Amino acid sequence: MFAVHLLAFHFAKLKEDQIKKVDRYLYHMRLSDDVLLDVMARFQAEMVKGLGRDTNPTATVKMLPSFVRSLPDGSESGDFLAVDLGGSQFRALEVKVFNDGKQSSQLESKFYPTPKEVIQGSGTELFSYVADCLSDFMESRNLKHKKLPLGFTFSFPCKQTKLEEGVLLSWTKHFKARGVQGTDVVSSLHKALQKHKDIDVDVLAMVNDTVGTMMTCGYDDPRCEVGLIIGTGTNACYMEEMRHIDLVEGDEGRMCINTEWGAFGDDGALDDLRTEFDRELDLGSLNPGKQLFEKMISSLYLGELVRLILLKMTKEGLLFNGKVSAALLTKGKIEMKHVSAMEKYKEGLSNTKEILTELNLFPSEDDCIAVQHVCTIVSFRSANLCAAALAAILTRLRENKKLLRLRTTVGIDGGLYKTHPQYPKRLHKVVRRLVPNCDVRFLLSQSGSAKGAAMVTAVAYRLAAQRKQIDAVLAPFLLSLETLRDVMNKMRTELEYGLKRETQDRATVKMLPTYVCGTPDGTEKGKYLALDLGGTNFRVLLVKIRSGRRRSVRMYNKIFAIPLEIMQGTGEELFDHIVQCIADFLEYMGIKGARLPLGFTFSFPCRQASIDKGTLVGWTKGFKATDCEGEDVVDMLREAIRRRNEFDLDIVAVVNDTVGTMMTCGYEDPNCEIGLIAGTGSNVCYMEDMKNIEIVEGNEGKMCINTEWGGFGDNGCIDNIRTKYDKEVDEGSLNAGKQRYEKMTSGMYLGEIVRQILIDLTKQGLLFRGQISESLRKRGIFETKFLSQIESFSRVLQETVRELAPRCDVTFMLSEDGSGKGAALITAVAKRLHNVGQK
Repeated sequence: MFAVHLLAFHFAKLKEDQIKKVDRYLYHMRLSDDVLLDVMARFQAEMVKGLGRDTNPTATVKMLPSFVRSLPDGSESGDFLAVDLGGSQFRALEVKVFNDGKQSSQLESKFYPTPKEVIQGSGTELFSYVADCLSDFMESRNLKHKKLPLGFTFSFPCKQTKLEEGVLLSWTKHFKARGVQGTDVVSSLHKALQKHKDIDVDVLAMVNDTVGTMMTCGYDDPRCEVGLIIGTGTNACYMEEMRHIDLVEGDEGRMCINTEWGAFGDDGALDDLRTEFDRELDLGSLNPGKQLFEKMISSLYLGELVRLILLKMTKEGLLFNGKVSAALLTKGKIEMKHVSAMEKYKEGLSNTKEILTELNLFPSEDDCIAVQHVCTIVSFRSANLCAAALAAILTRLRENKKLLRLRTTVGIDGGLYKTHPQYPKRLHKVVRRLVPNCDVRFLLSQSGSAKGAAMVTAVAYRLAAQRKQIDAVLAPFLLSLETLRDVMNKMRTELEYGLKRETQDRATVKMLPTYVCGTPDGTEKGKYLALDLGGTNFRVLLVKIRSGRRRSVRMYNKIFAIPLEIMQGTGEELFDHIVQCIADFLEYMGIKGARLPLGFTFSFPCRQASIDKGTLVGWTKGFKATDCEGEDVVDMLREAIRRRNEFDLDIVAVVNDTVGTMMTCGYEDPNCEIGLIAGTGSNVCYMEDMKNIEIVEGNEGKMCINTEWGGFGDNGCIDNIRTKYDKEVDEGSLNAGKQRYEKMTSGMYLGEIVRQILIDLTKQGLLFRGQISESLRKRGIFETKFLSQIESFSRVLQETVRELAPRCDVTFMLSEDGSGKGAALITAVAKRLHNVGQK
């Protein structure tokens, strides 16, 4: 018994000594977590570089757009073909996808060899071989009589400008076919297929094997948004936000990015981590200086790395008594399958002895232990480096989503991951250590990346069909120029009705005179208060205006909330709240004793008899305070100030927010004579000739008219362009039947229109797998700010105006300081004109 223990102790000690010897020898291959975190940071920087338009040309990690915009949602169906070119074998497949609620599919495939003379011959021969194999497969499956869509998995770096096109940037792995680099491989395949008159195949999609893997796994797990290949080569893809992809137009949604991370370090970024063995292997490869990261990770190179290490250790007398065999001197004699066999848990040492003996090396027990540990270090480094780059991608996904913790799935394929006994466990463990704030599921692709090409094609088919149906739903919103000209003419008719005394009462566009008869001329000066009421917030401002050479406007303001119960309470409660806010601001600014002139921006329809009198015509935008309509809002404000009895103000002007906006911009640009609001509400004002305003006495000069165009169409004149969604939103509003034009153009209602459309599309099974979520059922879930992130409102507005009014040279000027500043400027102008009148 003692002898057995002694023998076990001796063997353990022997093993420990051999492991320490190898650890010392391969010290630079053993990477600490600090080093891996540094690699992770370097890779993150390369990703950003690859995504940028200006930096992409010099980036080693090319971050190629794949034009795959959507993952499978389970509603795909149909028969599809796929071919997979990129590894040690070529594969043809038939994939049947069923929309049966179970996300089921059937797959039949056939493998074909990839002879060296084909993959390193001419491009024409290569694609002819692919077409021949596909024809053979279709004949074996009795498919030649069918017209079928095909997805093409092509596992090499390609630049894509659309889903069905890919220009080869460079060959990798052991492929070297002539005349293909810089050409469209889909076109080459299409030409080769055309020679087979007995088959009818339409190549709809070209994807990288990583993208194919992500799509295959995404069919089984909707959380899958990363694809990873660790096999003959290595690469990864992931779903990136469109707003970060400078190489592709548009910023909505996401697109799958093929990182092509195998080239990471080709610029020297990893030179401090590359060993003499990595450099020697690279020099002897088909593509020296290229794909340096891949050469440290993938199965095509790891066996050769092990051979180079064993050769040097033997030459230095550390292994096999210093005796080198002819086999050990021969490139490619140790392959990844040997490395995997030597690292097996129980039979690893016996496998090692058998493999080394076949190489005529006659190993001792301690040689076998040392060689096994060399294999472990080489494969462990591969897993570590792969984990560091993958952790960078996961971190980017989490940061893109602005999450504290990410839950996601990584789809994986590749022979090294599948066949190496320890690799998956090592990779998972290191990834979770590097990104502890990511809950990652690793999902092995059971059907390979070729099925993914078929799934991309199936998704493309589904999206095309859905797009057709969605376009039909949205067709009423796509207004032609002819329709818009008709709306323009109807609006002009209503404008003229509003200006005439006999038709003003029945006009839907009220054309309210503002009694603002001048714009700033630069001589205004002094201190003014301004109030701005029109949305869910109320603003009080102190505006200091200087004239002369040092002309300037300085503003101090404070924003106050208006609770819903105040907005929809009594008029007295609303104006008492406003005065309370003014008192707080005066106290805050230390000017409670000063009697300053005040301009009141009141963004609701008012009929004015003078610049300081405004009778509320009707509430809009969710306000419903009682006892206000038909009353002078300036008098209501004065009465509230008297009730408080703390301060007094000189209320000079009451203006609409559109007028305030025009005055603010007019201070900067004297040509400004129109004010436009496109926000919570929608309205416009402009300077009209007095001779055209029949409802005001006088013919000289101009006056600003507040159109109150939100009521346009309340008489039914634009019912032909109102959709069922517009009508649904109107019926559910506080003022049904009123402000119809505003409900089609303003931010307060657009989000609700979008929500109604989404509900309708979901009911038709076109979105969200037909499931209406509880949040989608809630009114107000889509706010204006979300829509502004989706569509460029201002660009469309400006382009359409220029098309409809080609003889008008229009400058659009954004009001940086809002309509509150405008109210102060109107007050200043009114004071200036009053003083001129007195003189």
